[in-house]
Amino acid sequence: MVSIFVRSLIYNVLFYVLLVFWILVAIPTFVMPPRAFMAIAKAWARSSVWLMRVACNTKTEYRGLEKIPAGPLVVASKHQSMWETFALMPFFDRPLFIYKRELGKIPFFGWYLKKSKMVGVDRDGGARSLIDMARRATEEVQLGRQPIIFPEGTRRPVDAAPDYKPGIAQIYSKCGVPCLPVALNSGLFWPRRTFLRYPGTLVVEFLDPLPPGLPRKEFIAAISTSIEAATARLVTEARAEQAALFGRVPNVAVKEN
Repeated sequence: MVSIFVRSLIYNVLFYVLLVFWILVAIPTFVMPPRAFMAIAKAWARSSVWLMRVACNTKTEYRGLEKIPAGPLVVASKHQSMWETFALMPFFDRPLFIYKRELGKIPFFGWYLKKSKMVGVDRDGGARSLIDMARRATEEVQLGRQPIIFPEGTRRPVDAAPDYKPGIAQIYSKCGVPCLPVALNSGLFWPRRTFLRYPGTLVVEFLDPLPPGLPRKEFIAAISTSIEAATARLVTEARAEQAALFGRVPNVAVKEN
């Protein structure tokens, strides 16, 4: 446990050092096309994943890469950790994130969000905010982008019951493009509300895309069923690996509020 604590401390310090480094490297992109900034963002994502491998012995495995469609699509990912908020970017040509509008006020970080035309949303804005989010996401998808959306809206503990929000169906319906479900087990390696990072194999699995045009209820049922079943399988695999590594499964579950 001491080793995990020390490795986690080293990783967290270097993670933010690396973030500051890439923020400075990206300054010239303010006067360049958005693709220039996106190239820097993807480099940051790759380097942060690499750093976790080196510092924490957290390997990554990506399954189903051949299932990622070319062109515009909606990506619906399980959300257990901060990890997937950056690590999924390199797999898509022009990724788009929907972020809390408050983040746009952070110097440099918020400016980069706006420069790359990410979509800010007011979480307390109700139906009007949801409609505006869907409209802006649709406009970006029509330009060939791939929004990466976390259908549950926030990070969920590994064993929490699924809580899929209607926003993903609104965006899918408006965009009229395929939806790529994504399962993962990141919460066992980068748990929320703790700085500890655990060794093992973090797996991301890209699942069979859903065609455009499904009725909303059918769509929500389809993505929740596929994502939850695959995620449960990946979590079981990872826990077996952790039990072999530590002689037990680390307690990384966090109770819901």
